[in-house]
Amino acid sequence: MKVGIISLGCAKNLVDTEVMLGILKKHGVTLTPNPAEAEVLIVNTCAFITSAKEESITTILNLTEYKETGNCRALIAAGCLGQRYRQELLDEMPEIDAIIGTGAWSRVMEAVEESLNGNRVILIGEKETIYDAKTPRLRTTPEYTAYVKIADGCDHRCAFCAIPLIRGRQISRPIEDIRAEVERLAREGVKEINLIAQDTTNYGRDLYGEPKICDLLRELVRVEKIRWIRLLYGYPRSFTDELIELIAAEPKICKYVDIPLQHADDGVLARMYRRDTRASIEALIKKLREKIPGVAIRSTFIVGYPGETDEEFETLKNFLQEQRLDKVGVFVYSPEEDTPAYRMSGQIPEEVAQERYHELMAIQSLISQEINESLRGREFDVLIEGRDAEVSEIVEGRSYREAPEVDGQVYIENDNRSKPGDIVRVRVLDGFVYDLAAEKI
Repeated sequence: MKVGIISLGCAKNLVDTEVMLGILKKHGVTLTPNPAEAEVLIVNTCAFITSAKEESITTILNLTEYKETGNCRALIAAGCLGQRYRQELLDEMPEIDAIIGTGAWSRVMEAVEESLNGNRVILIGEKETIYDAKTPRLRTTPEYTAYVKIADGCDHRCAFCAIPLIRGRQISRPIEDIRAEVERLAREGVKEINLIAQDTTNYGRDLYGEPKICDLLRELVRVEKIRWIRLLYGYPRSFTDELIELIAAEPKICKYVDIPLQHADDGVLARMYRRDTRASIEALIKKLREKIPGVAIRSTFIVGYPGETDEEFETLKNFLQEQRLDKVGVFVYSPEEDTPAYRMSGQIPEEVAQERYHELMAIQSLISQEINESLRGREFDVLIEGRDAEVSEIVEGRSYREAPEVDGQVYIENDNRSKPGDIVRVRVLDGFVYDLAAEKI
């Protein structure tokens, strides 16, 4: 039997995909990247915002052609879309043969077998669950880098976010289990570990009664052969002085801080059910820059949130111009049913939200370019990821300042020797909006 999987959405979803791949392989299933060959096609869907849901549905519909032109006998929807809209999907999309919810990845073989037997099933986890170090997992990332999910679900209740409705409350993995996985990854040749969760800085509260991210990091830096540990998705309120000092002091921990701030106006933040204020956010950024020399700060913001006035948007613009963050992602507010924001008055017209999106991105593009240009002459270690498709003498990679997939690249000129997985020292020659040009030292 041949099975193909398409993974959509975030890195947390990708880890679920890799676990399902590992389970399928353990059961003797042949995995194929060619949908025309597959007897079973699985789409691990995303339902975070409207555009993600639309992409998931479009992908499923596009794959239905292989029931006519290929070998496909069953089409399965897994992940967030299936978890949230399971019955609606089964009722309204006869093309789908089975649904696997976010907590039911371990039942992927059951879904495959039931659908091939002609049974349309919905499989949802009976309780909150997360994989462990013993769970089969087939990584799809390059051999030198890996994502490690340290917790799933979320205890925050931001007014705009449906993640708690989909993935439930936070459930953390024990420290010793995470270390066991990282040790195995190190033996497999992984050099960069990217720690992920809905809120990595809140890691362990459900297990230990208080956040234990610092204890976890102290364990992981002791793993030999791991060169970089990157902490992603940390809430500003949870960034303690202890964590900041640890990031500053430990060479293996990337001086890269990823904090989803969402807005900078106190009124909007209050309507988002965020506990931050502009003053508290600015105090944190100031402390990060003082305590962690060379820190790269990344954040995300939402424009067009219900009730966002011109003045509140101006506050956000001024904040970006004053704080000059290194990396910024901007999202147009997406109304998600069953969330408090969905019922709020003052919904912003789409055209207004889009104008604000483009205006904010234009401001940040100029800031990012100026920051990257200021790096000329600076030296960095770069993890090589590949060779330029058009110019073979140019290799591309990332420094500690660039997270995989979401940030830019460092392009190294006149390098005929470096290969993926190497870590080389470079000097920056020039900076652009997203990328850097460099030479190997």
